[in-house]
Formats: sequence, structure tokens, C-alpha cells
Amino acid sequence: MALSRTLLSAIAALGFSTSAWSADLSEIRIDWATYNPVSILLKKDGLLEKEFEKDGIKVTWVQSAGSNKALEFLNAESLDFGSTAGSAALLARVNGNPVKAVGVYSKPEWTALVTGKDSTIAKVEDLKGKTVAVTRGTDPHIFLVRALADAGLSEKDLNLVLLQHADGKTALLRGDVDAWAGLDPLMASAEVQEGAKLFFRDPAANTWGVLDTRENFAKEHPEIVSRVLSVYEQARQKALADPAALKALLVEATGLPDAVIAKQLERTDLSHKAIGEEQAATILAAGEALQKAGVIEASVDVKATVGELVDPSFGAKSQ
Repeated sequence: MALSRTLLSAIAALGFSTSAWSADLSEIRIDWATYNPVSILLKKDGLLEKEFEKDGIKVTWVQSAGSNKALEFLNAESLDFGSTAGSAALLARVNGNPVKAVGVYSKPEWTALVTGKDSTIAKVEDLKGKTVAVTRGTDPHIFLVRALADAGLSEKDLNLVLLQHADGKTALLRGDVDAWAGLDPLMASAEVQEGAKLFFRDPAANTWGVLDTRENFAKEHPEIVSRVLSVYEQARQKALADPAALKALLVEATGLPDAVIAKQLERTDLSHKAIGEEQAATILAAGEALQKAGVIEASVDVKATVGELVDPSFGAKSQ
């Protein structure tokens, strides 16, 4: 049963640890994703299972195919922790999904606008009237919206085909669409194996990879959130210490060749360990751009929503 803030405060005042209350939690449901390399190492090495074994807490892994899926699972309470882009988490929060971004797993350039090797598309303006595959509610979608706005265009100037990331890649390579808002490692695969062209890139417009939890879960199990972040940090350190082993794990998990995963990791910065002002500023910039483009209503206080979304306090506890 959930503990109220008042009861938790009273327990703390009496000198008791809230760890005693982890006994009411029998399972932690967490995702892994090919766009989150640290999650794959975490899953493979069983670090969370080792951490929570003494508590009798089972760890259940669920694959997320994109930020949109992770956020759907969080909203449905079928996940406790999910891997998303910061901008996607903000958009979800604006739309009523009470997620909290509590950690960072990467600073990636994981999205760009992609076209086929023989395409004449060379700039964003060339997309007018064209068919573009995109996964709504993800960083690639938000990246596309921002790129269009900067070019004086909007989604109304395109023919959007809403597909999950893998299907978007397939549609591009088959010639069913003119362009695709890509996501690594699928984007790297199209580039390395099929000669696809990344015709528009902007690393600064890629928002951070953030680890989200549900707001109610964070309130009810703050110590669990901090412990999960602490174990995530162990996995990040292992990833940095042995990049060859990390690449091998990704090759195994994705079934993609070394050259593709090397390209993905080349664009993935794992050197940051905590969420805070830098990530909030990037998410805010994305939110303001989306508001200017009309994706977020003018009545929404984007800055306040970012403040509600980004919560660095659990990471501080886990240090």
C-alpha cells in the first residue's frame, strides 16, 4: 500500500529507514532498448537482479521499440522504468502522462533525416510534398518537426506515414517513402549496409536519453528509484571501461554487424552520469520549439512542465 508523504516523514523522524517498506514490492519492471546501450549491459550482467535478490524482488525486463512505446507502458503501469528521449518525455507529460525523468543513460546523436542512396533530396526544404516515415511521439518525430519549422515548413507540407522505427527503415529501403526520420541503430544500419544518406543532421537538436519512472512509483518507492539509479551507474562505468565488450553485447542483442554498432556508438556519449540543469535546458529548448511550431498549445507553461518532469533528487541520493 502506498505511503503518504506525512507517514514517510514521520518514519524518517523516528529514525527508521524506508527500506523496510520495500517488502511490499515484489517486482520491478524495467525496459531495455537497442537505442539505450547501458540497458543492454545492465540486463546481460544481471546487476539489478543481484541488487534486489536479498529483498526478494523480481526484475522483469520488457523491450521498448521506441520512446513512444516506453511511455505507453509507463502510462499503463506495465513498466516502472522506461528509456526515452527527454523531448518525448516532455511531450508525454504535457499530454497528461505523469512521468518523471530521474536519470540519464546517454547524450546521443541518434536521429537525423534520412533518404535513399539514389534520392535527389538534399535539404529539408526538398521534403515539401514528399512522403516521410516517422514514429510519432519520439525524438525523431520531434527532430523532424523542429527541422521543418526552421525551414519554414510544417507537417502539413508533407505526407506523413506513421510507422514504428523498424518499419520506417524498411519503408525507406523499399522505396515506399521518400524519407525517414531515423533512429539508431536502425539508422546506422541503413547508412552502413544500404548506403542511405543522412541529409540533415543537428546533434544539438537530439535530446538526451533519459530514464523515466512513474510519478506514483517515485512517491511510493523513493529508495528503490535511488537504488536502480545506483546500479545504472555501475553499468555505465562498466560500459565506459570496456567499449569493445559493450559493442559485442549490442551486436548480440541487435543481430547487426560490428560496423553498424560501431557507427551507433560513435554517435553515443556515455560520459554523463546524472540528470540536471544541462538536460533540462535541452528539453526546454525542444519544448519551446514545439510550442512555436504549434505541437504544444500556447497555454502550456513549458518551463514549469520541464521542472515537473526533470527530478535530479533520486540520483543525488544514489551517489
